[in-house]
Amino acid sequence: MAVTVTEDGNRAEDARPLVDAAPGPRSWQRAFADLRQGWKQRTLWGYLGWQDIKQRYRRSVLGPLWISISMGVIALAMGLLYSTLFQQDLHTFLPYVAVGLLVWRFVEGCVLEGSEVFIANEGLIRFLPAPLSLHVYRLVWRQTLFFLHNLVIWGILMIIFPQPLGWSLLLAIPAFVLLVLNGGWIAILSGIVATRFRDIPPIIASLTQLLFFMTPIVWSYDFLRENAAVAARARLIELNPVMHFVEIVRRPLLGSPTVWHHWYIVGAITVVGWAAALICLRNYRSRVAYWV
Repeated sequence: MAVTVTEDGNRAEDARPLVDAAPGPRSWQRAFADLRQGWKQRTLWGYLGWQDIKQRYRRSVLGPLWISISMGVIALAMGLLYSTLFQQDLHTFLPYVAVGLLVWRFVEGCVLEGSEVFIANEGLIRFLPAPLSLHVYRLVWRQTLFFLHNLVIWGILMIIFPQPLGWSLLLAIPAFVLLVLNGGWIAILSGIVATRFRDIPPIIASLTQLLFFMTPIVWSYDFLRENAAVAARARLIELNPVMHFVEIVRRPLLGSPTVWHHWYIVGAITVVGWAAALICLRNYRSRVAYWV
């Protein structure tokens, strides 16, 4: 409580506090401020994300082109193998596998690297006064650059194996935006939890390997659904959330009909995921520096 002196020399007490109360460490204001401040520093994390890729391929003749080359080799090998095993037409199945791998690589990168995003930046978090979201933005930006590099494979396949592309191709843009948004909350949520419980990253790595085989990437969900013997059980595959993310991106890129219930599910996952990530950021943001 402040004390002032009036013109006649008398003392008067002021009920206003001397200092405005600052928000506590667990406040929505600081959580959203962290996200805003991290976004304002996009020049920094944009540069750091690009440098991460350049550093990985330092002194390499082809440099980042190895990203697309390795992706193309894996897609070609898997496409040839599984098209033979499942007796699928290579003209349609190879682009199907390649685009599925393209989306999977982005999801896998956000999940695996997201669980260690704060652990890997321990030194910066402890000694650099920067928002935590900066490291998340850097991670998602790096994965976006990988995705754009690998998109070259899709372009080459569309030339070799033309698909019936139409205006629905434009849906790939909002689909990828949803993919990026979900990569953000996954990195925040898993990153904070993993700094507290260091057993989380290896558990996530093991589950991610299992999730790859449970997602229709190298096998066709539509093929199983059309098979009367397993059609009922094939519906259980839709319990896999990654499937819906793959489908909303793959269908526009291959000119397949749009299935809107995949979009509805992805939208619901986005809202619920960000709600959980914001709650975690609000409650434990200030403790990350002590946990790493």
